Amino acid sequence: MYAVIRAGGKQYRVSPGDVVRLETQPGVSEGKIEFNDVLAVSANDGQITRPNSGALVTGEVLGEGRGRKVLVFHYKRKKQYKKLAGHRQPFTSVRITEIAFDDQKFTAPELPRKQIKPAREGEQEKTHVKASPATADAGPRKQPKKGKATVRKKSPAAKGGASKKK
Repeated sequence: MYAVIRAGGKQYRVSPGDVVRLETQPGVSEGKIEFNDVLAVSANDGQITRPNSGALVTGEVLGEGRGRKVLVFHYKRKKQYKKLAGHRQPFTSVRITEIAFDDQKFTAPELPRKQIKPAREGEQEKTHVKASPATADAGPRKQPKKGKATVRKKSPAAKGGASKKK
């Protein structure tokens, strides 16, 4: 079961339970998001149909972020012109929870919530004191590498090959 939706000027093939990185959605920070622009729906393998106007894809916003840095380099030869700029595209991460069309609903399974383990009795009584970096021992220190000692190169005059005799 999958659907093709349009979001942010791009088309995405989504299934219930998929996590998709979309262009930043305006006005949505946390919670639910609905996609009304459903282009195609497939209920069975090998069958794809154009849905009626009532098709709806629902998702849960997981968070927002910025993608990897893309370097933009402008260069003009023979003109001493170089310009370097970086760009990070913002995105919204969405988990598709439900696809509904023609009185059919396909729902993603619920994600298991993490259980918070209760603290042990001995750990509650301990107090954590943060030591200053100057007094704290950071572990073993790096030893200098052993190997060849640095050798100074002799100048051509010191070698004796620099003077010419005629």
